[in-house]
Amino acid sequence: MADLSPAPLAASSASSAIADRIATAQRRILRACRAAGRPEGTVTLVAVTKTQPPRAVAAARAAGLTVFGENRVQEAQGRWSEGRWGPDAAAGTAPELRLIGPLQTNKAADAIALFDVIETLDREKLARALADAGMKLGRRPRVLVQVNTGAEPQKAGVLPGEVPTLIAAARSLDLAVEGLMCIPPVDEAAGPHFALLAKLAAREGLPVLSMGMSDDYEIAIRFGATHVRLGSALFGPRG
Repeated sequence: MADLSPAPLAASSASSAIADRIATAQRRILRACRAAGRPEGTVTLVAVTKTQPPRAVAAARAAGLTVFGENRVQEAQGRWSEGRWGPDAAAGTAPELRLIGPLQTNKAADAIALFDVIETLDREKLARALADAGMKLGRRPRVLVQVNTGAEPQKAGVLPGEVPTLIAAARSLDLAVEGLMCIPPVDEAAGPHFALLAKLAAREGLPVLSMGMSDDYEIAIRFGATHVRLGSALFGPRG
């Protein structure tokens, strides 16, 4: 019977392509920082690994990436739970995991157990669930508030005018609110949404701005992004 397994050369080529895309993205981030008058190292590249096969994630790690974003708790558990706290953790090289997708309250404990940062806090009920889970597990969750800058009814996120109230509620529960996150409407210019998020963060004294994806991360950097979330720019188009 013919051997139908992928050839090692093909796997090596795919890993090389990912490494090349990562290097390109890092160069573009650096150029965008310089153009904005920002120091090198002020923007963190978050590799969005949702739906990616293990070899793609391994290639990203081999290329030096250390921060990864996942959209779903269950998928992330399957990808990271087995190996994340092994030798890498002992050596101090375990990756940082960030939840960048919507979170149901009944998954709060699972999210706290796995993720270092939850970027999608958007309601007080979820804040209470995260705080309760953090207390039970002995972990103080780091969170970002997701802002629905376009007021899109189908999209998660708190409305801009409600940001101060949610932040105050989260802080009263001892959640470590680090910053804000947004996903601009796909049919609108991203710049005004990034500017709004930066303005809201400045008002609240928050240093972290997670904004910008594969199509608009250089614009986001111009408006102050500290974290850009890249998927297709690193791994290629999804099939």
